[in-house]
Amino acid sequence: MSRKRDLHDGSSDGLTPLESLDLDAVSSFSDLLRAMSKTAFGGRALGEALDVTTAMVKDPDCKVVLTLSGAMTIAKMGKVISKMIDAGMVQAIVSTGALMAHGLSEAMGLVHYRHDPRMSDKDLFGKGYNRVYDTLEMEANLNNVESFNARALDRLGDQLGADPVELMELVFGPYHEDTDHPWHRLERGEVDFGQAREAILALGAERGVESDPLSVVAFPLRAAGRPQVEPPVDEDATRMSGSGPVAPPRICAFPPAARSLAASWAVASSHVMGVSVPSEPRCIGLR
Repeated sequence: MSRKRDLHDGSSDGLTPLESLDLDAVSSFSDLLRAMSKTAFGGRALGEALDVTTAMVKDPDCKVVLTLSGAMTIAKMGKVISKMIDAGMVQAIVSTGALMAHGLSEAMGLVHYRHDPRMSDKDLFGKGYNRVYDTLEMEANLNNVESFNARALDRLGDQLGADPVELMELVFGPYHEDTDHPWHRLERGEVDFGQAREAILALGAERGVESDPLSVVAFPLRAAGRPQVEPPVDEDATRMSGSGPVAPPRICAFPPAARSLAASWAVASSHVMGVSVPSEPRCIGLR
């Protein structure tokens, strides 16, 4: 015979009772989230996330690192991220390179599209479409981004008196193999950023080249108001995006959302890496 259980009602064990979501009692987005925190499953998690986020933001001793594992800019969340930075909610960002690449594509005036499920990946490839879940990035867009960065790096090389390819290898080490280069050691966690930076500066000094990694990675969008570096117009890109033969805006015309994303990296450097850099908007090009 099984042992008779002592059935509890929950309140005696201090459990929190749930409440039905009453939309008539909701008058704001925050009201909705707080009400959802008293429901279940994903709704509860979303509501509780509001309380956690609010606590972090209000704590002056809490430095928030926003980690982004997906291409949130192609998902059109760039302005949300920018707002979090502008409002002081985020002090550093760790992201994929895709986030910066897709964000730069958008900032250059290029377009992303909703995927038509009737089109197979083979069809998409043939037409130059890159599918990211249910969204499309034009291959020609990425060509534009690459051309823009190449021109910016060429200009940087001219300023520093160094070949851009050699400069990149000097700062970041060879791309095709893992070595004891300071940047590779940084990626493996063997040294911190400050140590890697000093070692890279020393390598540059031996060759008579300024090789500060902060200057190199920040250069593509170093500051607003420098129209000498303009994104090239790719005729294939304008045809495929359907936007017509309209040149992307000059660098000084990039919207605040694009520059705000870049500005977060300067904050990351000062708060996380322990180094001091100018606070003007930057855009980091990831290796």
